[in-house]
Amino acid sequence: MSPSPRTPVLVGAAVADQRCDDPREALEPIALMIAACEAAARDAGSRALLARIDRVAVPRGFWLYPDPGRIVAEHFGAAGATTLVAEFGVLQQTLLADACRAIAAGESDVALVTGGDAKYRSLRAERAGVTLADTVQGDVRPSQVWRPHDVLWSELEWARGLRMPVGYYALLESALRHAEGLSLEAHARELGRLYADFSAVAVGNPHAWRREPTSAEAIATPGAANPMLAFPYAKLHTSSWNVDQAAGLILCSLERARALGIPDERLVFPLAASESNHMLPVCQRDSLAHSEAARIAGQRALTHAGVEARALGPVDLYSCFPVAVRLVAEALELDPGRRLTVTGGMPFAGGPVNNYALQATARMVEVLREGDGAPGLVSSVSGMFTKQGFGLWATEPPARPFAFEDVSDAVAMASPARPLDAEPDGEARIVGYTVLHEQGAPARAIAVCDLEGDARTVAFSTDAALMAAMMREEFCGRVVRVSADGAFQSS
Repeated sequence: MSPSPRTPVLVGAAVADQRCDDPREALEPIALMIAACEAAARDAGSRALLARIDRVAVPRGFWLYPDPGRIVAEHFGAAGATTLVAEFGVLQQTLLADACRAIAAGESDVALVTGGDAKYRSLRAERAGVTLADTVQGDVRPSQVWRPHDVLWSELEWARGLRMPVGYYALLESALRHAEGLSLEAHARELGRLYADFSAVAVGNPHAWRREPTSAEAIATPGAANPMLAFPYAKLHTSSWNVDQAAGLILCSLERARALGIPDERLVFPLAASESNHMLPVCQRDSLAHSEAARIAGQRALTHAGVEARALGPVDLYSCFPVAVRLVAEALELDPGRRLTVTGGMPFAGGPVNNYALQATARMVEVLREGDGAPGLVSSVSGMFTKQGFGLWATEPPARPFAFEDVSDAVAMASPARPLDAEPDGEARIVGYTVLHEQGAPARAIAVCDLEGDARTVAFSTDAALMAAMMREEFCGRVVRVSADGAFQSS
């Protein structure tokens, strides 16, 4: 059966990057986005697409533009376009999936999703004492602003000293390590192996920020060039957001693509998208070593597309930290040893803040066009592994119409929240922990602990000997004594 004229299709995808030592010569973030969009139109072979844009969606970056989509739309002569900003805590995949939904529903004909940042430029300017003059829009607002419906962390986590994402993800990593039965040494080797493979992919990605190979040993070994941030994570385990990168993706209806004469070999079809927006703080999750949200959302997308995980071609799993990759790979039951990135991952390809899923999708389009027809999957994560999203893409039209499903209700039913006790006094069992570092030195240990019954607490320690022991021996599963102020010590 022929696909519907309203079938959404991705026709142009591109990235833009720069690495200017003189920040005065570098493009500001909005100019990088425009450059990526212009390149996406060239990729489609039709600049006429740009003037026909009726919708521009942008995920929030570190920039200060109130309505960046308006700047982009007006630049391309599409001043009447609807503009949208998705704030931190909204999945980047949501912007792509909703654009596809709108096209299929006849609400949009040509949609643009773009985003990016220029943190390297900002960093160079700060070091050089240079003041940058970015575009000032004035008092304007986007047509729509999307925000998360709840908080990304609990007050108790914050009070105990968990602030930056690296601490939350390191804590999840410890729980997964314990569940797998790995020693600390074997675990360090496994993370080194995983990200060394990502680095090897980045070497072959023309858009990657860091294209020199990085060995498993270098990744696994903390040091001056790879300082420990939150045990077991050192710098090379984490996203590189001090980059100047942007992406532009142009989607339209199949009938519009045909009318503009876009060749079939440029077309990439969304098969299905799914996401979980259920929000539960890390410390209240029943299991820190498994993700029901990733399992349910991933399976829903695969089922709708009629694709089994083992039949997937290229895959790119969101890689802000290794545990994000490992939990999703486990949830999807991906074959052990298979490659899990097309970009090289966020530490090596680059992770412009709140935009990596767009960068990954642009690269996925290139890989699929050169591939054997097997569908590709891109995952997205938001918050503290709070939300998960999936997009399936292929060069052949889908057997079933595109579907975008939110599985939050199903995830909520499968993910009961553990009650919290902010003033425990007695024994507790550690289910996940990390040791936060400041300037390369241990500063504070944080542990999520099970109490008697169903309750949980978050505890801390600044005892130097205890922190050293926690980086030398496995403490998940150990019983500790927690006082009412949240401090813990060995039982």
